[in-house]
Amino acid sequence: MRRALLAFLLLAPAAFAQPADQAARDLDRAFEALREAPDERGAQLAEAAIRQIWSRQATPAVALLINRGVRNLRARQADDALEDFDAAITLAPTLPDAWQWRAQAYALAGDRVAAAADLRECLRLDPRHFPALISLSRLQEDAGDYRGALRSHEAVLAMHPRLPAGEERLRELRRKAEGEAM
Repeated sequence: MRRALLAFLLLAPAAFAQPADQAARDLDRAFEALREAPDERGAQLAEAAIRQIWSRQATPAVALLINRGVRNLRARQADDALEDFDAAITLAPTLPDAWQWRAQAYALAGDRVAAAADLRECLRLDPRHFPALISLSRLQEDAGDYRGALRSHEAVLAMHPRLPAGEERLRELRRKAEGEAM
């Protein structure tokens, strides 16, 4: 069934994808608004705009696969989610969100090495993909690399200064990184 769906989706048109140059300009403006948000509500609106632009980068077929994969993640069905995200990456290998979501599925499945590799690919494709940086920081912390986790989190806060609980996490990672240095 899934292979038949994948074959069907390969034939689906990319008619709904936004032109890349317009998306890049919109994304630049949204990231500027995120950095300069005067309050938490402004940051939430800018973050929502960024996520909306990212979601429009996917064709309808890829969006369907990602949405299904996210549902599988929420149901804690890592194998099914991995299958969906694998298919999304096959269809759209340059879509950062697909790599970031597959990293979440790998992490759920307990494969932190594969999760980290997918997060690196996501960040290679889009260095401003702050959800990937957040996930990378968590993986680094779980592995005991507190300095790496701190660097990743600082990079997140440079883009998203009003990240909810961001400053608290920064203080905790600094404490852990300083303890590691002793």
